[in-house]
Amino acid sequence: MLGKSKNQMLTQTGKGTPMGETLRRYWHPIAAADQLARDPVRPVRIMGEDLVLYRDLRGVYGLVDKHCPHRRADLSYGFVEECGLRCNYHGWQFDESGACVSQPYEDVARPGARFREKVKITAYPVEEKGGLLWAYLGPLPAPQCPDWEAFHWPNGFRQIVFSHVPCNWVQAQENSIDPVHFEWMHANWSTRLKGNLGPYAPAHLKVDFDEFEFGFVYKRVTEAQGENHPMWTIGRVCLWPNGFYLGDHFEWRVPIDDENMLSVVWAYNRVPVEQEPYVQPVIPSWDSPIKDPATGRWISSHIINQDIIAWVGQGAIADRTKEHLGASDRGISMIRKQWFDDIEAVQRGEDPKGLIREPERNQNVALPNGSLKLGKTMSLQEMKDDPLLSRSLKDFVFNYGQPPEVRQAFEEAMGLR
Repeated sequence: MLGKSKNQMLTQTGKGTPMGETLRRYWHPIAAADQLARDPVRPVRIMGEDLVLYRDLRGVYGLVDKHCPHRRADLSYGFVEECGLRCNYHGWQFDESGACVSQPYEDVARPGARFREKVKITAYPVEEKGGLLWAYLGPLPAPQCPDWEAFHWPNGFRQIVFSHVPCNWVQAQENSIDPVHFEWMHANWSTRLKGNLGPYAPAHLKVDFDEFEFGFVYKRVTEAQGENHPMWTIGRVCLWPNGFYLGDHFEWRVPIDDENMLSVVWAYNRVPVEQEPYVQPVIPSWDSPIKDPATGRWISSHIINQDIIAWVGQGAIADRTKEHLGASDRGISMIRKQWFDDIEAVQRGEDPKGLIREPERNQNVALPNGSLKLGKTMSLQEMKDDPLLSRSLKDFVFNYGQPPEVRQAFEEAMGLR
């Protein structure tokens, strides 16, 4: 358990808070590139800051304060120009650095005043990687935006899924270091949801946790998977500070504010050998519903939807003064300690865990990957015959609500049409 003050320290992410300042040392995924291709201006809220993300006519991304410094108009209703974003109220225009590059009437009425040089808007760097748009809200110089190896895998269909979840990011991230919940939430509960009394999943016999440069790894032995299985020899990655990497997909839990978070999923499916070489023209993104409008209940049919039920069930901000951690929760204690260590490091003026500063190190950065079949070339029939891969051919198993056009693109890429 944690005391009240410690819990507040972990869960508060606003500007100037200990964890808020720590998280601002990292890059966070806030949107998908295809979203800005469809609509080049979009409001964004991250760690309590209301911002506007845009893609100007040059293709340059910017992230600026939501309110124009002229008379506080809402810039999410602005429009892009060749260079930057223009306010729809009086036409003031700002580039990606926050510089005011145009003040139409002021430039005519007082051309010698150079007034626009005195006006600047809050602006943050944006980078595109893996079809995602990443923002950095911390002090400069910024670290490298991680270039994970998975972003460069060939011959795969990728998709990005967003869910707005009404709870604090910490209780979601603690799920990333919790192996035993797979047995109960995703296996046994799914069995009961289908109306069956069994059989239940193989039980966990042993779990372990290791630390590495970019986070932590959890490992497990079950009645069906021994110590020679990759889930014990390699494991799965609790990616620092707010991610999860399972070999075939990433998950990030991005704080919107202290009581809401953005769940971001980046998923990869290797296409059958018959479809190679395959080059995906655009990585599609979509929003996944989490509540059934007919019943008002949380959707429970898909893996991450089940996780969301566990997260929101703890309340908007989990009260950790009332919890009772057991042997399976040792990983949770480890990551909490690291978060507090990172807070102290930032307060001393040092880098927190897992940053990459050197550009030469930030190329195809590999992570531990225990997925048995991910890199294996397989025919479509072999995929259909595989108990796990066949599920992914029939449905997107992680999130509910995949749009028909994304499903169609997936089936075409996999040779199912």
